[in-house]
Order: sequence, then structure tokens, then C-alpha cells
Amino acid sequence: MTSTTATAGLTGTTKSYSISSSSDPSSSTAPATGAGEAQDRFLKLLVAQMSNQDPMNPMDNAQMTSQIAQINTVTGIAQLNDTMKAMASQASAMQMMQASAMIGHSVLTKGNQLAFSDADTAVGAFDLPTGATSVQIQVVNASGTVIDTVPLGALDAGQHGFSLDAKGYPADQKLRFNVVATNGSTSIDATALMHDTVTAVGTATDGSLNLTLQQNGNTPYSGVRAVL
Repeated sequence: MTSTTATAGLTGTTKSYSISSSSDPSSSTAPATGAGEAQDRFLKLLVAQMSNQDPMNPMDNAQMTSQIAQINTVTGIAQLNDTMKAMASQASAMQMMQASAMIGHSVLTKGNQLAFSDADTAVGAFDLPTGATSVQIQVVNASGTVIDTVPLGALDAGQHGFSLDAKGYPADQKLRFNVVATNGSTSIDATALMHDTVTAVGTATDGSLNLTLQQNGNTPYSGVRAVL
């Protein structure tokens, strides 16, 4: 056991204090980290400050209370940050697990490429921002020529799917579709949605979830409108 003694003197007054440390390995403990380490450093500094204060002008209770409140605030914020980081990590892991279950499943995402549920049936979908009195699906071949027009009639606002008889469609090229929607004489800007298949999942550089789709490639998870 070693002991260091120091004195701080004023006129006619001498004050002694000692700081002891143990060299016994069995009494050593693992150093604290994070908020605990900051609190430990603060308490050591506070003890040293109180031991070396001017006896004629000691620290008042308000100062001590203020310093203790400050270290408690810092400690609380550090603990809150650690908790939030842990929760974010757990949420990210759970989201990745849920997304992994989507591999091999069909999803709806923005795009106007026709998909085929079988050799004779083409499928797609679209989203209407408002109700329409007339909706038509135009099938377009690789050269941009409209090869079929299918009326769907009046539809309410929202997401709608469709299936088309594809027996006469060319099988050697990718086909696309246009959604022509009107409300009386007013054209409605519909959003075309295509069927695609999830082949892999991953994370972007910003930590957000990404899906790898068979047709659309890398697509943010937020871009998926529905899982089929």
C-alpha cells in the first residue's frame, strides 16, 4: 500500500490530504467504460477539488449540486444513446430477417413491364390518385406499337390489378403497358405497377434495406407497393 501526502497552506493554516492507491493485483478491478468512466473521472476530480479548496472560500452547496446535476445529465444522455443504438441495431436485424422471407416472392413496384402468370395470361397493376370514369390498358411491343387495348371501365381511386388474355401476344420480346385514365374530359396521371420477383436482400450505404429484383435490380424496400 503506498500513500502520497500533500499540503496546501494559507497564513496560519495548514491542510493535509492523502490519496492512496493499492499495488495489490488482487484488489484491482476492470476499468469502467462509457458513462461509468466519465462519472468515475468526475467524482475523482470533485474529491480532489474539495480537498484542495481554499478554506477561507470553500465551494458552496449550490456549486456542488450544480456539478452533480451536470454529470448526472451527461451520464443519462450517454446511457440513452447506448440504449437507442441497441434498439436500432435490433430493429435493423429484425427487418433483415423479415425481408429475407420475401426472397422468391412476387412484389409490386413502379414500372410498366408486363409479367406473365402463365403462357396465356399477362398481369400488371396501377394506382389511381382519384376515381376515373374510364380506364384502358394499352399493350405496347418492343418497337413502341400498341398491339392491344383493353377497357376496364370506371374505377375508384386506389390500387388495381389486371390480367389480360395474352394468347395473341408475341412471346419473343418484352411487352409493356400504358394506363390511360380519364375522369370525363380530364386526364388522370395513373402510376403503373409491375410484378417482379425478389432474388436477394441487403442494406444500402445509409443502412436502409434494399431488395434485388429480377427485373428492376436494386430497389429500396420503401419502393415496394405490395407483396403478392
